[in-house]
Amino acid sequence: MDAKIIQRRYDIDWLRVLAILSVLVYHSTRFFNNEDWHVKNSVTYHLVDVWNAFAASWLMPFVFVISGASLFYALGKGGLVETVGKFIKDKTLRLAVPLILGILIHGSIQVYLERFTHHQFSGSYFQFLPHYFEGIYGMGGNLAIQGMHLWYLLVLFIFSLVCLPLFLILKTRLGSLALGKLTDFLAVPGMIYLLVGVVVILNHLDPDTLMGFDKFNFNLAVYLAFLLLGYVIMASEKLQQTIQRLRWISLLGAVILTVLLVSDSYHDDLMAWFFSLTFFGFGMKHLNFNKPLLKYANEAVLPFYILHQTVLLVIGYFVVQWAIPDLAKWALILVSSFIVIMAVYELIVRRFNVMRVLFGMKLLAKPAGIHTKETQLKEAVRTM
Repeated sequence: MDAKIIQRRYDIDWLRVLAILSVLVYHSTRFFNNEDWHVKNSVTYHLVDVWNAFAASWLMPFVFVISGASLFYALGKGGLVETVGKFIKDKTLRLAVPLILGILIHGSIQVYLERFTHHQFSGSYFQFLPHYFEGIYGMGGNLAIQGMHLWYLLVLFIFSLVCLPLFLILKTRLGSLALGKLTDFLAVPGMIYLLVGVVVILNHLDPDTLMGFDKFNFNLAVYLAFLLLGYVIMASEKLQQTIQRLRWISLLGAVILTVLLVSDSYHDDLMAWFFSLTFFGFGMKHLNFNKPLLKYANEAVLPFYILHQTVLLVIGYFVVQWAIPDLAKWALILVSSFIVIMAVYELIVRRFNVMRVLFGMKLLAKPAGIHTKETQLKEAVRTM
């Protein structure tokens, strides 16, 4: 593993922001595809099915690659006890706390809208609330213990804790040496593409096995593989340079697979791999720069993701009933949802520490020049 000073990677921040915006666009179209969803438009379209299949092929795997890259930097430097304690605390506050909020609030709203629009419940939201805790959603009941769209937080939290021992081993001298040998091998031009075979094998596991997670496009083993890919990429500057040099080849592979998708030949595991390498390659080449907007957007990413599907469904529930063209419905749902999400974030979440904790954000820093009573007392003692 390359020995270098860990510094902020703005390309990863940009990719994270763009990926979450893509999730918003993807979910905004699900009102109009032929698959069942919580709220549906009266008319659906095969073309939207194609778009959804395309986006679902790479979107969440790529988000897990970014998450793996972030985990590499989250471990950073420091003693074993300090590193482990800080890591677990950070992941609990950033992932577990918002997940609990999501189960109680976002899950109840989304399940209610589904039950109401599917004629499975006829009362108000508040009348539905006592029934929300009856049984497990997806198993004949209502309680969304996976947090609905926040399943990503649940899986990432579990992955982070399960993989922590491995990450700590890789921080040791022998672990770092072994990881360096692996990344040197993968940095040989073309070798990084061979790893797609691992994803193909994992993707064909029986969805009823322990690692199965078929309700979310891929099973858990595939998502874990992409998370580890992100970690490994960040561990080697040489590998990053290879991915950057091969970005056009990765793009060509992604385009070919997209054409095959349109022609009804579906290779979602291959698409996820090639698109992830494409985005990383071009991101490293063109996005490693800082802008004032990036700091704001990167901080808003997690609250934005937490809010997005609930806001989409609430707004979409009303809009799909209007007698306007469906394209206008989609545009109105997308734009108005983005505005509402950002307004809620800016006016309600971002400014208050209690809300920041509930949405997985760090506490606001104390303004300069404002001292606590304890600090004032210490200053008084020093001047005596």
